[in-house]
Amino acid sequence: MRFIFKTNYGQDINLAKHSGHVFWYAALLALLLAAPWLFAEYWLAQLTFVLIYSIAGLGLMLLAGFTGLFSLGHAAFLGVGAYTHTVLTNAGLPFPIALACAAGLSAAVGLVVGLPALRVKGIYLGMATLSFGFIVEEVLARWESVTGGNAGIHIKKPDLFGWVLETGDQFYWLCLVITVAATLGILNLLRSPTGRAFVAIRDSEISAQSMGIHLAYYKTLSFSLSAALAGIAGALYAHKLQFISPDQFSLLQSVDLLLMIVIGGAGSVHGAFLGAIFLISMPQAIAMVKDYLPDAVGQAPGLQGVVYGMVVIAFVLFEPMGLYGRWLKIRTYLQMFPFYRKGMFKRQKSFQKSDRLK
Repeated sequence: MRFIFKTNYGQDINLAKHSGHVFWYAALLALLLAAPWLFAEYWLAQLTFVLIYSIAGLGLMLLAGFTGLFSLGHAAFLGVGAYTHTVLTNAGLPFPIALACAAGLSAAVGLVVGLPALRVKGIYLGMATLSFGFIVEEVLARWESVTGGNAGIHIKKPDLFGWVLETGDQFYWLCLVITVAATLGILNLLRSPTGRAFVAIRDSEISAQSMGIHLAYYKTLSFSLSAALAGIAGALYAHKLQFISPDQFSLLQSVDLLLMIVIGGAGSVHGAFLGAIFLISMPQAIAMVKDYLPDAVGQAPGLQGVVYGMVVIAFVLFEPMGLYGRWLKIRTYLQMFPFYRKGMFKRQKSFQKSDRLK
């Protein structure tokens, strides 16, 4: 088992806690950089979708996993970013400028949507964000002069100040760079005073307010940052599909995003990536297994929904910490064997629950 002896305060906030982290993350980055030469075109496209959904997952993880705010309309932010980026790109703006505008408008919309979080929480906040999702979907469908309505709209290929990304390999590298930048940004944010304020609000709003944390400011900030990341993911999503329509940003998309962080592991950056891998790979796994099942089961139209429901129930009952939580338990078991004791990861709340301050 590895023991880390810290000799200065800077070691507490280092991104890499020891040399093992440096080695494995460097190896992972090298593998991702070499992916276009290692994987076929189809699997590279699936990996690109994993990166795009990871960016959206990082945003929702910041909101739900680290700030404790519930959102059932997060796909609406993807829609705002996707349509903003599409309209600006088709108008001739370079990719970086259009992407910044998409993130900025999504952040502004998230700021407005975050206002109900100042007064409500839990299921009521979920209902408020759900209503916002329906409103955005309806606006995208009715504003035909800009969005193309239900007929959808095509988008040009990314243009980086004259350099047009024509191939899937080039777009994959673009998504990889943006994903790495977003991940480093979230990691640095979480170790800053702002990130610690988010976690304090998640754990106990009363305790956070008693320490001088401005609840209204940090809640709206969390919504805004989360929406900005979703807007960036929506812009990349539009480029990957090269065509978008309002039904792509419906309630089912929001549920998929929420499902992604629950299964990946709420409250961990790793969970956003593990959840994205699950979300993209599960339909492929179901399609491969479907041929070996009886026709009454394999050809059933609701098979994917049933499998998703069973997986969620299994995680809620047996592994609330998600895939990343299960990996932590396996790693600790291997490190401490044979001295691992059952219940080591059982969490006990040391504070009494109370009503939120009005």
